[in-house]
Amino acid sequence: MSENAEFVKGVKAYEEGDYATALLLFRQLADKGYAAAQHDLGVMYANGVGVPQNYQEAAQWFHRAAAQGHARAQHALGIMYKKGEGVPQDAKAAVSWWRRAAEQGHVDAQSNLGVMFHRGEGVPQDYLEAVRWYHRAAEQGHADAQSNLGVMYHRGEVVAQDYLEAVKWYHRAAEQGHAFAQSNLGVMYAKGAGVPQDYARAHMWFNIAASSGKGYAREIRAEARKMRGKVEKKMSSAQITEAEQLAKECIKKNYKGC
Repeated sequence: MSENAEFVKGVKAYEEGDYATALLLFRQLADKGYAAAQHDLGVMYANGVGVPQNYQEAAQWFHRAAAQGHARAQHALGIMYKKGEGVPQDAKAAVSWWRRAAEQGHVDAQSNLGVMFHRGEGVPQDYLEAVRWYHRAAEQGHADAQSNLGVMYHRGEVVAQDYLEAVKWYHRAAEQGHAFAQSNLGVMYAKGAGVPQDYARAHMWFNIAASSGKGYAREIRAEARKMRGKVEKKMSSAQITEAEQLAKECIKKNYKGC
């Protein structure tokens, strides 16, 4: 059986919950230098699936795959350096590995690289580079990158301030359930920035963001509730009822076309 066929067999075993078989096959292939198996073995150790969780062991396997140019391993290794899991915490090393993965089109690495340039972590702060990487990830549908790109157009960071462009990217992220983008869309409708002023629509987005169950930061939900309260002071009871109905309909449509 070829190495590729063995790897496929290992993946199937993993997906079926047969971790012992997956571990055996991945390790055999990893020892032979098969990069994809090295990555997947790293994932098992990083997550403690089928083996005791061991970040150092995970990092070693990610390193071996990443050195062969495996983009997902490079991205995973970047995360480990960013968090200091299994390796010393090192923002510069995280940027280095994310850049290698990003240049291969890895969307999460592109988004993460944008964040590092935006914040100036591991690299000198460079909004132009942040926008460039956000754009590449956003065009691939990455919700965090779309939201962050919206923020940069909203604030006019390096790019010319453009509310229409900000709304466009907020919408794309909001349709994927991104609570921060949903809340920012509420702000745009409340102010009439890039869209006609519409308190009902603003209330709708604040309401949706405030009730997000996708694990977003408590602060985002709290801020959305606060903004919803401010908008309600400018609305009649009938308008509030309309906005609440809009929110229910939007959620039923999975945020599409709201």
